[in-house]
Amino acid sequence: MSLVRLNIKGISYSQTQNGAYALILSEVEGDRKLPIVIGAFEAQSIAIALEKEIKPPRPLTHDLFKNFADRFDILIKQVIIHKLVDGVFYSSIICERDNIEEIIDARTSDAISLALRFDAPIFTYKNILDKAGIYLKGSEQDKMSEDDEEDDILVDQLVLDEEEHSSGSTDYKKLSLSELNSLLEQAVVAEDYEAAAKIRDEISKRN
Repeated sequence: MSLVRLNIKGISYSQTQNGAYALILSEVEGDRKLPIVIGAFEAQSIAIALEKEIKPPRPLTHDLFKNFADRFDILIKQVIIHKLVDGVFYSSIICERDNIEEIIDARTSDAISLALRFDAPIFTYKNILDKAGIYLKGSEQDKMSEDDEEDDILVDQLVLDEEEHSSGSTDYKKLSLSELNSLLEQAVVAEDYEAAAKIRDEISKRN
């Protein structure tokens, strides 16, 4: 199976549940986006790693792991999102010490937090991106490119934890496939990637 390299596009607020965020990954050589729902703590850790100039007064958990790994000459070479089951992504951290390579199972949010701190590349398999990726067409992709500054603002807000967002949740299980596909298109246009991820997962379960 071929690997596809991913970059971090940004983090968006959850529109359907409190305390949740959508981490948006983008394929390097393509237009598809891979939204992954993560918790507030993980989102904050990733945001701080993205915002290089922000240094917490005490090490966060992922910073502590980085310090520990540096002290014992452990290198993270890459992160691979290798499996998707019932909407849950599974990842592996590829490490090396004394020229011996080890593979460690990890939550995707933790793996990406560490990849950022080690400047390690992030990959997924093509079949996972084919199944879970969201393709943005022309004008939508252009709008995403124009929103880079908004992503920076979002990171600042997330680091400061200044806002709470809430709204009602939708029971997607009760909707038909045509209704789900329509909602998915609306969510992508509205850039509500957390909702899009949930709708996409429900569609995947039925296919």
